[in-house]
This record gives sequence, structure tokens and C-alpha cells, in this order.
Amino acid sequence: MDDGRTDNRTDGDDEAAAVSRFVERFAAQLVQAGMARMPARVFAALLSSEQGSLTSAELSEQLKVSPAGVSGAVRYLAQVNLVTREREPGSRRERYHVRGDQWHNALLERDAFLRNWQTTMQEGVEQFGLDTPQGRRINDTLEFFRFLEKELGSLMQRWAAHRAEHLDG
Repeated sequence: MDDGRTDNRTDGDDEAAAVSRFVERFAAQLVQAGMARMPARVFAALLSSEQGSLTSAELSEQLKVSPAGVSGAVRYLAQVNLVTREREPGSRRERYHVRGDQWHNALLERDAFLRNWQTTMQEGVEQFGLDTPQGRRINDTLEFFRFLEKELGSLMQRWAAHRAEHLDG
């Protein structure tokens, strides 16, 4: 039935709305997991972009936030190896990128942290001794970090095989 109204939305509007819904939903899940809101939104926007990269201006426009907000978010995401920066040739502008393997790379980076934490926990066990409550708690943490380091190596090997089978081939 035609009531005289016309739908002024275009396919582009529908697509932009769908992208926005995805960005906000995934960002909310990342926030629930402990990530700050702006880095979560920027990461989700980059992940859902066609090329996997956007400029600060593009991110600001899409997310309706200030360039300063984007800058701080990108700085954090780069520190945790979830995005990379690249200068546009012949320009002062930077493009921010995500790749398909950013989670893998971020976890590998955490492996170095685990080793450092193990060293500190070992020193704590030696300082307090296993006959004290704090020494036992620290030792429990040490053993957990040792377990994670061992399992992380095995997990990354299994991921490489899975990726080769399901994504690369």
C-alpha cells in the first residue's frame, strides 16, 4: 500500500548503519573485557573498514569524536600491538591499520611480559619463602605464568596449522 511516503535512505546509508551497529556492539564487548571505550571503538571501526585502515579524520567522522580522542586511542592500540601506523606517501597524514593476525601478534608480545613476570615472581618466592602465605600465593602466580607460557607456545603452533588449513589455503 502506497501512503505517499518515500524512503530516502540509500544502500550506502544502510551499510553505514550496519557498520555503526557492528562497531558499537563489538566495542561494548571489548569494554566489558576491560578495554577503554575509545580504543575499543577505534579498533572495531578499523577492523570493520573495507581496507583495514583509516585516517584520523576518517575515524573522527565515522565515530563522531574529536581527532584528539582518536589520537589517544590509536596510541594505546599501537602500544598493545593491535594497530600499526603508516604515513601516507607525500602527506603528513597517518593511516592506522589492522591486519587479520593482530590478535596473534598481541599475544606473542605478551609472551615477553610473561617471562618478565616469572622472573619477578621467582624473586618474590625466594624473598618470602614457600613457608609463608605470601610466598605460597606468589608461587601459585609463578606456576600459573609458567603454565601460560608453555601453553601459549603450543597454542600458537596449533593456530598456525589451523590458519593454514582454514584461511590461507
